Parts: sequence; structure tokens; C-alpha cells
Amino acid sequence: MTRKLPGSSRKAPVQNNTVESDKLYIVSSSHLASPGYEDVSAFEFALTVINNAFQRWMTRASAVAGLPELSALDVLVLHSINHRDREKSIADLMFTLNLSERHYLNYAMKKLDDLGLITRHRRGKEAYLKVTPKGSDYCAEYARVRSACLLDLLPADLEPGGVALGEVARAMRVLTAFYEQAARSASSL
Repeated sequence: MTRKLPGSSRKAPVQNNTVESDKLYIVSSSHLASPGYEDVSAFEFALTVINNAFQRWMTRASAVAGLPELSALDVLVLHSINHRDREKSIADLMFTLNLSERHYLNYAMKKLDDLGLITRHRRGKEAYLKVTPKGSDYCAEYARVRSACLLDLLPADLEPGGVALGEVARAMRVLTAFYEQAARSASSL
């Protein structure tokens, strides 16, 4: 049995907060599955699981590409610096990767620099980064491993749950704004 929430078109369960009608939600924390918003908890759990799988994939692919010492963030930073073969500022990288803690980026840059994958130079007060030929070669090898191990598994018309993957990506970008606003709100409590 379900009931309509006041001021909402969403239906909430009466007895079990992880079951709406005949639909069972897979969540990691049932105490966070607020009535009528079980799908948010299911999304957050799926996001957690896919994020961990994605990070594990990046580190394994990096190892196969020849750099087992890179973390998932190191891999993301290097590919972002390599993007379109243009130098990037630290501000560009922080904005693009939605990083709020500069020390994580500094640690990644130091590691990438020590490995000879990037170069850094200053222009005024801002530091700029560019991949070296070694870094570019690594990115190309990573792309080859990605194609062989991941892309070859995926159907060209991948539609998880009947939704095109591009639509999922767009929805996730929209949801990012909600989580960013919620973080700002929480910091003012």
C-alpha cells in the first residue's frame, strides 16, 4: 500500500521504506531511503558502486599501460592535461575535475612530474601543465587498453535500462548541481 506525500506527486510506502508498490529498491543504507525518495538512495548506492568500479578499472588499465603506481586521480589528471594537446592551468584542472582540495591535485602533479609525464611552467602567478612525449605515449597506450578491454565489451547502442548512455551522462551532470547546492546548504548549518 502506498500513500501520496503532501505537496508531492511521489508515492511513499506505508510499511517498508525500501519498497514502493511492487518495486524493490537496492540501497546501502535503508535509514537514508526516505519515504517517496527511495530512488535517490538507490541512485546513490549505484553511484558508489560504479565509482569504485571505475576507479578500480582506471588503476588496472594504468598498470597494463605501464604505470602501476598511478592512482585513479593521477590517471584522471594526466588525461585531463593531455586533453586536446593544450596546456592546462591548475584552476582549469580543479574546475574540470570538480576538485575542491588543491592538495590532492598538487600530490598528483608532483607524482606525474617525477615520472616525467608532465612539465610545469609559470606564467605570472599561475602554473601551467603540459604532457611530455612520455605522458602522451602513456595516454595513447591507456586508450588502446581501454578499447581492447572495455569498449570491445560494450554494444555500440548501449542503453542501460532503456536509456541512452549520453542521456544518463546528461542527467548525472544535472544531478551534480543538486549535490553541489546541498553541499553549500549543509556547510551553512
